[in-house]
Amino acid sequence: MPPMAFIGSLYPKMEKINKMELHIYKTPEETMNGLATHFVKIVSAAIAEKGECTVVLSGGNSPKKLYELLARPPYNQQIDWDHIYFFFGDERYVPFTDPDNNGAMAKKTLFDPIRIPDANIFYMNTSLPPAESAAKYSQRILTHFKKKPLQFDLVLLGLGDDAHTASLFPHTPVLKEHKALVKAVYLEDKQVNRITLTAPLINEAHNIAFLVYGESKAKAVHEVLKGKRDIENYPAQLIETEMGALDWFLDEAAASGIKN
Repeated sequence: MPPMAFIGSLYPKMEKINKMELHIYKTPEETMNGLATHFVKIVSAAIAEKGECTVVLSGGNSPKKLYELLARPPYNQQIDWDHIYFFFGDERYVPFTDPDNNGAMAKKTLFDPIRIPDANIFYMNTSLPPAESAAKYSQRILTHFKKKPLQFDLVLLGLGDDAHTASLFPHTPVLKEHKALVKAVYLEDKQVNRITLTAPLINEAHNIAFLVYGESKAKAVHEVLKGKRDIENYPAQLIETEMGALDWFLDEAAASGIKN
């Protein structure tokens, strides 16, 4: 995959590891602005090419600030939001009214401020049993894409301190899943359920972008990008692409373990 060309000072430092592009910034704020600019570029190109764009959002604390940024000028004015269809990479198995619900967080920080039509949002239904919720979400994805390839235009991901991404956690059966699009996951140590897109589906995306910042993520970043292949302990190593683009947006603290 040829290197991606960027213009201006928003991308002050870039490295290439195999088929990945690493965008390293001094601060979390600069990192999020870099990803927001990337978001506008990818989404606008998809809409210009085919009239719509499919985006998979991540949950947790890191992307919350990104969504708040996208909902404000200048980014909110640079995108034709009515032509974006939003999906979720995973969901905590809690009610929509729970503050930990990823869909509810995105609604508050992004969808409501920009007035995204409800028809454009594909929430995961946590009122159903976990396995049924996963099956229903798989069907909704298939229905949306119809006969078109199952390729999201952009998948946003985060990275946990334990190197999980989406709800692909260490030592869970979903790491070996090769057929299902969406699976229910039970985390024994936390005694909670999650629902997640599987790695094979994520890897089909045209563009995948990780947002990672903070010193606490440095070890996980090192193990995923530089460590020995060990998906059981470092599940984010599963995320790789043959045909698409894989970009990591990192601040210097998170990238401290991979610097030469």
